[in-house]
Amino acid sequence: METILSKSPLFAGLKEEQIENLFAKIVFQTRKYDKGDLIASGGDECRSLMIVVKGSVKGEMVDYSGRVLKIEDIPAPRPLAVAFLFGKNNRFPVTISANESTELLIIPKQSVVFLMQTSETFLTNFMNAVSNRAQFISGKLRFLSFKTLKGKLAHYLMELDRQQKQTGEIQLMRTQEELAELFGVARPSLSRTLRDFHHQGLIKASGRKIKILNREGLLEDAFD
Repeated sequence: METILSKSPLFAGLKEEQIENLFAKIVFQTRKYDKGDLIASGGDECRSLMIVVKGSVKGEMVDYSGRVLKIEDIPAPRPLAVAFLFGKNNRFPVTISANESTELLIIPKQSVVFLMQTSETFLTNFMNAVSNRAQFISGKLRFLSFKTLKGKLAHYLMELDRQQKQTGEIQLMRTQEELAELFGVARPSLSRTLRDFHHQGLIKASGRKIKILNREGLLEDAFD
């Protein structure tokens, strides 16, 4: 287990033997889940730090109409809901379920406090993880503020271009099925919007390769 944890952002900078020594002093357990198993429901109290040590999980939100919006996939060895372990309203913000055969490391809150007091490296990593989650959530809120599918897709393409050094040549990392799930729409609607952008001369689409032809036009759609 120390080998996989050494690759986790929470234990970055610590050697395997250092991690082993830390875990010899705390209470923890592991739990296994099959594909589709519910791990936590949105609103459940977050009492322990969970780290995926095998497999992957997904976080989803369900609105009042029953529509499911996928937030993200979380592979090993990333932690779950790290920003919601402490504070007044320390509850899972999303429903978490297993994408595949998955194993989680469960560390009770008191053990997490001990790790913070014992290892400055772990404390710094934990603070960085919380800050990163806050930035991710901020980006998600900004994305969800776009009311139309055209706005969401235009924003997504512009953001992807920024991440890929603004060359105008984008390689989509998700399938259309995964993107439709991310946007909370049916796949045909996403395909139709991509075709519209293509026919309007905003982009040139070929499979997962997208070339941005008109940045100003995409920006107008993003903020329309």
